[in-house]
Amino acid sequence: MSTSVPAAAASPSGAIVVYVTVPHIQVAEPLAEKLVAAKLAACVNILPGVTTIYMCKGNVEQEEEMLLIIKTREELLTELTAVVQASCWDHKTEVIGLPILGGNPSYLQWLMDSTSRAATGAGSEGEAPAAGTS
Repeated sequence: MSTSVPAAAASPSGAIVVYVTVPHIQVAEPLAEKLVAAKLAACVNILPGVTTIYMCKGNVEQEEEMLLIIKTREELLTELTAVVQASCWDHKTEVIGLPILGGNPSYLQWLMDSTSRAATGAGSEGEAPAAGTS
C-alpha cells in the first residue's frame, strides 16, 4: 500500500478552497489572521459547531471543532499547509485543498490580487468584496 499523496489536478482558475479543522476559536482566529496577513489567504471563513466523527486506534471518536474555509492560490498550498502545521499540535491536522472550477470573475480576481506577493501599489488589492460574498 502506497503512502504517497498523488499530485492533484490543477485548478483551472488558479484558485483553491482549503478546509482546515481546528479545536476552538483560540486557534481559529489567530491562524486565520496570520494566513491573511501573510497573503497566504484572501479570506478565511470560520464555521463553529462542526461535529467530526472519525476512527482513532480502533474506536469511533466524536469531537466538536471549527472549520476554516480558506480561499487562496493553488501555488500557496504547500506554504499554507506548513503554517497550519506549525500552528497546530497535531501532525494530522486536516488541510485539504480543492480546486475552484469557476465563479464570479471579479471575486476570483480579488482573491488572486489579495494573495499576490508582488510589489503592491494603488488598486483593488485589499478592497474586500461586498459583504456576504467571501
